[in-house]
Amino acid sequence: MQAKAKLSYLRMSPKKVRLVTNLIKGLKVDEAITQLGFINKIAKKPILKLLNSAIANAGHNLNMKKENLLIKEIKVNQAGALKRWQPRAHGRATEILKRLSHVDLVLEEIVPTKIKAKKEPSLAKATKGKEKLLRLKSVKEIKEKIKPEKIKLKAEAKPEGHEKEIDKEIHDVRLEGKHRHKQHEEKKEMKTKRGFIKKIFSRKAG
Repeated sequence: MQAKAKLSYLRMSPKKVRLVTNLIKGLKVDEAITQLGFINKIAKKPILKLLNSAIANAGHNLNMKKENLLIKEIKVNQAGALKRWQPRAHGRATEILKRLSHVDLVLEEIVPTKIKAKKEPSLAKATKGKEKLLRLKSVKEIKEKIKPEKIKLKAEAKPEGHEKEIDKEIHDVRLEGKHRHKQHEEKKEMKTKRGFIKKIFSRKAG
């Protein structure tokens, strides 16, 4: 079995990363971690982090032991570049390429472990503690073997107080008393009843 981990768009050139990955290729996991501890390169930090991630994947997903793992394959590929510019003589601008890299890590077991096949539960165990199924061919057999007492039809469940709620009248608070909409209607009626002159001179003289 193999466990994999991937590091995408590392802000470091592949050339610098390969100086570290070439030293740990083919080593056991424990030896690779100790080797990375003594390397004086900046690329060792992301590679160590990637290696720990791959070990965690192997233990969590595939139940593989750390002592039984080695680095089978570690690839470093270029992942494009960021373009930057630098001023030079005579008003020129020179391009700087800040290269990115992808790192793919594959771990493999030294001694392959055997996968235990899951046993399917037998029919006797599956039906244990459950009622046995009757295989009936005709309608007569059904009537003879199944008693009418055992057949119960589920009555439609009605919520309590459902009939009472239907009989109740809808009580709307807005219809009580003189609220804003009723006052507005009364004002409209008053304006329609008044004459033309009263509409103009509606203000109190004072």
